[in-house]
Formats: sequence, structure tokens, C-alpha cells
Amino acid sequence: MDFSWTEAQLSFKKDVIAFAQQHLNEDIIDRDKSGTLSRENWQKCAEFGIQGMAVPKAYGGNEQDIMTAMLAMEGFGYGCRDNGLTLALNAQMWTLQFAIQQFGSDAQRTNYLPNFCNGRWIGAQAITEPDVGSDSYSLTSSAEKVDGGYRLNGQKTMITAGPIADVVMVLATIDPSLGKWGVTAFLVDKNTPGFIQSPVTEKMGLRTVPFGDLTFQDCFIAEEQRLGKEGAGLAIFSSSLEWERSCMLASQLGAMERQLEECISYTRKRKQFGQAIGKFQSVSNRIAEMKIRLETARLLLYKTAWLKKNGKPAVMEAAMVKHYLAECYVASSMDAIRIHGGKGYTTSLEVERELRDAIGGTLYGGTSDIQRNIIAQLLGL
Repeated sequence: MDFSWTEAQLSFKKDVIAFAQQHLNEDIIDRDKSGTLSRENWQKCAEFGIQGMAVPKAYGGNEQDIMTAMLAMEGFGYGCRDNGLTLALNAQMWTLQFAIQQFGSDAQRTNYLPNFCNGRWIGAQAITEPDVGSDSYSLTSSAEKVDGGYRLNGQKTMITAGPIADVVMVLATIDPSLGKWGVTAFLVDKNTPGFIQSPVTEKMGLRTVPFGDLTFQDCFIAEEQRLGKEGAGLAIFSSSLEWERSCMLASQLGAMERQLEECISYTRKRKQFGQAIGKFQSVSNRIAEMKIRLETARLLLYKTAWLKKNGKPAVMEAAMVKHYLAECYVASSMDAIRIHGGKGYTTSLEVERELRDAIGGTLYGGTSDIQRNIIAQLLGL
């Protein structure tokens, strides 16, 4: 495996960092308090080309290979302090856009992908239900076959960008007796009759991306809005999850690198008992652990992206990187607060928000416990 980068790739990453630093970091504290996603910043990202990075040019994208896109999103996380915006972008890019690219008809690709790439639309994936979280194939949402399409009924909960999404990919079962083989995917537009988007759900972190419930009441979905074949929901969900787990946390890796650099700078400047606090072993050991987490997570992330680029199976690696990187980000965020002491506990310094946001990474896209179960099962346990 060769994880070296070309000058063009590194230059692109630097451009992404500079763009994010210059345009995306204003008013985050206020937006975090109000739970608001900046549609203006979303549009700026589209104009720069973020949403279209892994989309073919024929559908409005700029067609970067997966390694380049992953490196760029690592840079995005380094430059952008708005972890909610970062999550919303990654969720759309890897779970929805890739699903449409891989399983959609040409008409669906032509209709949806350009509008995602140009920032006109925000997309979401709706799987989780009030009584269905990690057990994703015990869905109760139903899609009854009727003339010309399907009648969708059910409720989804804690959907990333759900309250503001223009398009939602919904998983529902066409026949409960078929179990997971009855799960089918549908693309539902915002103004479809019977589709109800709830108000924003308040939460601990990642507040700048709205979460909320979606309700479907006798919601008619035309047959051409079905994504893939009937019963293909299993394949679509598995594929999108693997892409999500492989690539989504690249931005957290970038955030961890920025976090480490800021902690090193602070420990050199902050003095206690006549010397810089970085000279105290209790502090320097935390810095060392942050560096170790960063580099080991980076290698695991790059390996997973390399496998995906080369068309190789990456189920095990995707589960490992999702679990490991998410847990590393939480641990390093805790260390950052301890290093900054009382100041790190204050809102104005923005260190405490990093921890609140980091905890979400251990939950979305499959909890850390689920990743451990996947890894154990793949090891034959």
C-alpha cells in the first residue's frame, strides 16, 4: 500500500483548508446555541466544489478519486471548526449521493446529483426508527404496493438534517414476512403530500446540524422514486454504511490534528511554577497520547480508503476505523480540556464544544459497540 500523496493532492488539501478557515468559522458559538445550520456556508461549500468532489462531471461533480476526496475532507475538518456542517456534508456525500450513483437510474442521477452538487438541495438518509436503531432490518415503516407506486407509512427518528432536508432516502419494508429481504429504498422529495418534517430535536453536541423526526402518512411514492430494485435496501444500506464508515470520519482526523497543534502551542505559552506547562510530565504525556492516536487513526483511515479505491472488501476495516477514530477523537477532546484547565471548560474558548461534538461520532453511523460486534463476527466469534 502506498499512502504517499502527489503535489496536486497536497495542494488541493491546502486549498480546502484555506477555504474553510477563511469562510466557514464565523458565528459558530451563536449558531451552536441556536441549533442552526448556515445555508449560506452550505452554498459556499458547493461553489468551492465540496459536495461534488466524488461525483462524475456528467452529473455536476468534479470527479475526484476516493483517496483525494478523503484527503480533502481531512483538510476540511482541519480548517472548519463547525463540526455540524462537516457532519451534514459528509452524510450527504457518502450515504446519499453514493447510493444514487451506484443504485440509481440515469434519470435519478440526472435529477438529484446536480442539485446536491450545486448546493440547491440538502439530502438526508432515513433509517433509524423510534424502536429500531442498531437492529436496522427490523423496520416497521411500510411501503404498500399500489397503482403507479407505493403508499409509505411510518416514522423515522434522529435523522441528520431531517428537519431541513429537501430530499430523503427512506428505507421501508414492502413485506414484513420477507425480513431484511423486503427492505426497499425510496427517494422522497420535501413537498410530497403526507411527508411531515418535525421541528429540530435539541441535543448535546453537533448542534449546527439539525436532527429530527420524519413522519410518513399515506405518502404516495411514484415507482420511479424507488431507488434500486424491490428488496435492494439491504445492499444499498450496507454499501452506504461502508462508504460512510470509511470516509465520514476523515474530517474528524483533521480536527484532531488542529486540536493537537493548538494544545502544543498552548502548553508552550502557558506557564506555571516558573516554567511552561508542557514541561510537566502529566501534560506532556497527554500531548504524546494525542499524537499517537492521531497517527494510528490516520494509518487505519488511509488503509480503508485505499481498499475502497481499489475495489477491495473493507467491511472489517470500515468498522475498525469508525470505532477507533471516533473513540480517539473523544479521548483527545478530553485531553484538550484538561490541558487548557478551567479555560477549556468555558464556551468562548471553543474547546468544550469539540468534546460535545466528538461524542456524537461514537453513536451515528453505528455505535462503537456495534462496530465491536461487527469486528468480532468477522473474526468468527
